[in-house]
Amino acid sequence: MFEKGQYIIYGIRGVCEIMDIKTIDRPGGPKGKLYYELRPYYHQDCKIVTPVDSDKTVIRPLLTRDEALCLIDRIQDVKEMEVTEDKQREERYKEALKTCDCHVWVSMIKALYLRRQDRTRQGKKMTDLDERYFKTAEENLYSELALSLEMPREKVVDYIKSRVVDEEQMD
Repeated sequence: MFEKGQYIIYGIRGVCEIMDIKTIDRPGGPKGKLYYELRPYYHQDCKIVTPVDSDKTVIRPLLTRDEALCLIDRIQDVKEMEVTEDKQREERYKEALKTCDCHVWVSMIKALYLRRQDRTRQGKKMTDLDERYFKTAEENLYSELALSLEMPREKVVDYIKSRVVDEEQMD
């Protein structure tokens, strides 16, 4: 169980702060059931109430600073997600986001980035579907990394680029 004031990843909602842990008796439901009251970090006007023992949505702790740095240092080794059938594209993206796994998000971002480059070379724009999932995956990943690394979210991309370039120069 997590603690009040702790930041966690809550499904596709991303980074949330645990504002409270309280007992709620719902009509027709079990008595004395514990719930988290969450506030999405980047949507301060929202509130989510979810059972502490819910298995419907992935709830996990944020990456530690060391885990975040390790992920960034291994970004080049992450293979991009393969989607062979266009009809499966959206389903694959949804499933990738639901995993709440940073490595999967990196894989998805890399695949969508390469797809964007390929479409640009062909004189085409990125599809709305691809753009929407690309932004969502980036937002989820960069939000978590920003908190784990204690930096503003808008500086995360440049920080990643600088570390990846430094790694390349060392090889």
